Amino acid sequence: MITSDRKALALVLRTLHRDRPLVLPNAWDPGSAVAVQAAGAKAVATTSAGVSWGVGVADAGGLTRTAALDVLRRIVAAVSVPVTADIEAGYGSTPDEVGETVALVLAAGAVGVNIEDSPGVAGEPLLDPDAQAARLVAAREAAVAEGVDLVVNARTDTYLMGVGTPEERFAATVKRAERYAEAGADVLFVPGVVDPDVIRELVAGPLPLNVMVHPGALTVAELAALGVARISVGSAIAQAAYGLAGEAARELLGTGTYGSLERAMEYGELNDLLR
Repeated sequence: MITSDRKALALVLRTLHRDRPLVLPNAWDPGSAVAVQAAGAKAVATTSAGVSWGVGVADAGGLTRTAALDVLRRIVAAVSVPVTADIEAGYGSTPDEVGETVALVLAAGAVGVNIEDSPGVAGEPLLDPDAQAARLVAAREAAVAEGVDLVVNARTDTYLMGVGTPEERFAATVKRAERYAEAGADVLFVPGVVDPDVIRELVAGPLPLNVMVHPGALTVAELAALGVARISVGSAIAQAAYGLAGEAARELLGTGTYGSLERAMEYGELNDLLR
């Protein structure tokens, strides 16, 4: 049963998308989630890559629905802000299976989802827009059945996969945005888009735009000025954390010093956040 507080959190998440831009530092486990919340994040978004690595499997096909849901439940339990879950392609090959996943995500306590149109198999093309739209419809229907105003972030990998020429890529993205909007999506997530002129044009499209940032990308202020509604970092924070682990280990095993560890969160601070 979906509780009234989850329904309220769903409304909070939806409202946050109107106070643009919503900035989401992505988390992958309860510890990173509480750190993100303590830093001032108004919502927590998960990263499937980070979750995959955290349970010891490769991203893009290695994570099972069961494992993803187990981590999601623990993240939701650790924070008080809304959680939106990266569920990759929905952990199912049919719209009904994607709908089942969304129902389980809602039961776990998340109130938003990312659903991508990449099948998660190396070398495979993007899913047909109509096929993906059917999966988005199923996601929306699952949320309606539970009485939750789920925020559906429809991800398209047209830019990440480098589909066609720049002109073809843009046209395909707009076509998918229109189709996904009709299917009940709330936001269009286009990882890989970096050109400000393209971003400006996509912002004028049928759905609010989510951009994924990285070192060297436009700043939050610059993206806000372009009209971007949602900004996330994908797996970047998880990569930085694992990068620090590797750096600290190399320093310890090499020079025998510990300077890398000066950037670590205090033991007591993190421990208290998880009490």
